[in-house]
Amino acid sequence: MRVMILTAGLGTRLRPHTFSKPKPLVSVAGKTVLAHIIDDLLDIRIDELIFITGYLGNQIEAYVREHYSHIPLRFLVQQEMRGQADAIYLAKEFATGPLLIVFGDGLFSLDKQRLNTHPAEGIIYCKTVDDPRRFGVAVVEHGRITRLVEKPSEPISNLAVIGAYYLPEAERLMDAITYIMEQNIQIKGEYYLADALQVLIERGEVLTAETVPMWRDCGTIEALLDTNRYLLENGHSRVVSGIHSVIIPPVNIAPSAIIENSVIGPYVSVAEGAVVRESIVKDAIINVGAQIQSVIMAKSLIGDRAYVDGISHELNVGDSSDIRLG
Repeated sequence: MRVMILTAGLGTRLRPHTFSKPKPLVSVAGKTVLAHIIDDLLDIRIDELIFITGYLGNQIEAYVREHYSHIPLRFLVQQEMRGQADAIYLAKEFATGPLLIVFGDGLFSLDKQRLNTHPAEGIIYCKTVDDPRRFGVAVVEHGRITRLVEKPSEPISNLAVIGAYYLPEAERLMDAITYIMEQNIQIKGEYYLADALQVLIERGEVLTAETVPMWRDCGTIEALLDTNRYLLENGHSRVVSGIHSVIIPPVNIAPSAIIENSVIGPYVSVAEGAVVRESIVKDAIINVGAQIQSVIMAKSLIGDRAYVDGISHELNVGDSSDIRLG
């Protein structure tokens, strides 16, 4: 099976962090969002892992080649942001047979054992939500998806589409994308995957909705911190002793991080090379090489190599920033 990960987005909702890195390389609970996604898919028998990159895509390629060189890899660049379907279409010559497509800005849990059987029907992965108006949803009748609706104003379905799709024959999806492009079926200059899937449905393709037990968004600062809390509570906690410090689990503290005269936790991730001194920190992510001095903070995201001194506030600090009081 081929697995395609879409990573070309600009990540505007995660700025300033995505000014210097692509959204999938933002860290949560001790590793990048992209690493969480790939590691969870390694139980699938992957023939080729295809990345659609764009903004700062050279960082994606360098990161993946460094950490996942044991998997056959392909990188394709979406030069112009023309939507999900356009991004997928870049692999038209290469994507054949069973294909799993996932978006690179969320974490989820799929039934990999079933995927390894290469089901004959397509699967659109969903999560039941209380308020479906914020999501694209799948309408199911008699066990089959009949419609895909983006952000419905009426409660026609509570099955939110999470951004993961299995197609038994990638060629049929590419034909559907060709059709929506030829017919110019697009919204504000972008071709949407949902429209191509709707074409498949109307052509008689069997698509089923499979609900997932876990789906966490990583597309905003608030969502990233919420996902950090979830992961720390569910198997991603790692405690390293500090110097004259109190560590309150769950936390994920890298072995090379330095914690001195501080209270850390709960729900704090501290990356490699970061330093926290004389501070009280909870519900936060402190990234690689950041230095925190005399700070009281919560609900905060501190970028790589940032320096923060003498601040008591909620903070959203980008890479290499220098923030001092006085």
